[in-house]
Amino acid sequence: MTLSELKEYRRILILGYGKEGKSTEVFLHKHLPDAQISIADQVDGPGYLAKQKDVDLVVRSPGVRVELMSQKWTTATNIFFHMFPGKIIGVTGTKGKSTTASLTYAMLSSVYTDVRLVGNIGRPMLDALEGATNETIAVVELSSYQLTDLYSSPHISLVVNWFPEHKDFHGSFDAYKRAKQNAVFFQSEKDFFVYDPKEREVSQWTSLSKAKSLTYTEDFPFEETKIKLLGAHNRRNIQGALTVARLLNVPDEKSATALYAFNPLPHRLQKVGVVRGITFYDDAISTTPESTIAALESLGRVDTILLGGQDRGYDFSKLVDKLADKQVQAIVLFPETGGRIKFDLLKRDDYSPKILQTERMEEAVQFGLEQSVTGGICLLSTASPSYSLWKNFEEKGELFQKAVKNLETTT
Repeated sequence: MTLSELKEYRRILILGYGKEGKSTEVFLHKHLPDAQISIADQVDGPGYLAKQKDVDLVVRSPGVRVELMSQKWTTATNIFFHMFPGKIIGVTGTKGKSTTASLTYAMLSSVYTDVRLVGNIGRPMLDALEGATNETIAVVELSSYQLTDLYSSPHISLVVNWFPEHKDFHGSFDAYKRAKQNAVFFQSEKDFFVYDPKEREVSQWTSLSKAKSLTYTEDFPFEETKIKLLGAHNRRNIQGALTVARLLNVPDEKSATALYAFNPLPHRLQKVGVVRGITFYDDAISTTPESTIAALESLGRVDTILLGGQDRGYDFSKLVDKLADKQVQAIVLFPETGGRIKFDLLKRDDYSPKILQTERMEEAVQFGLEQSVTGGICLLSTASPSYSLWKNFEEKGELFQKAVKNLETTT
């Protein structure tokens, strides 16, 4: 929705008042000073959705499900895509999009003077409109919540991967997939779709886009020992970012300088401490079996792993196979999925790790210390969403890090 179209509405409701909702409020007051702006949020109580009937237009925040909308609506994402004057590079995927978006931003910033990293990574898109010109580049991390009713696609869409998640929000895994596909569905012949050819599902999306399709570059012109990111999955993330950087004529040596200075984002295979020779890694971002498998493949000997969380119906059989293959000796199981994972573990005759079922992070970390040996690893990578016990993955990771720090001071 363009600014001129927005000006046609006198009564506008911001539905959802988180970080993006607050940014939208600032934007609307600045550009529509005569409009009546109101706010409704879940914290207002069960009747907050009814406020829609009193307005002409609703701006839906990403956390509000589309089926809850009862009035004509738009989103901050749609407004941004219609108003941003420069190039938009959209990065999405089930896992790895934050790291890939941040890498892309770092590489482009080594050459271009006005590059802005916004979106699901925590910086509202509408904030990036201030002072933007046709020379400005926006690297936008796009979640399925933002994509589900987006009617534009980026000039360059980089899709990292796709596997089933967020069924609770979208209603089905197929609806989740369709939301992600909006990243490429509205592209034109002048646009670019960058994808990993090793991701079979995403490779099939080329038929949905009119854009020129580009697979990840397969060469790797970097010194491995200078890179701080762990794992084969991060190597693919680097190659995806490099493909976009090359597309925009960033020299490889500039990309290399940016990569060598790049530190892992918090809660993504983040080394948080060493106690009694045991290394503790925070991979709280891994909330699916697939991402936890990737974490296990990225590390050496993992002695203890912390698993479990909200139950979204995931299949843990391949994860259990990986645990057995890696001979992980001790496993912490949090509710709700801890029970299902334990059932899969007990079905095996060839693998019998020590198991602790708990709701307390401090107890889990202490167990990890007791069950791991010098030179080994205790890994938080739960393969399940965080919401059974924690507000989000950040809270879970911070509690893990705090417990590790307490070990360092008391051991």
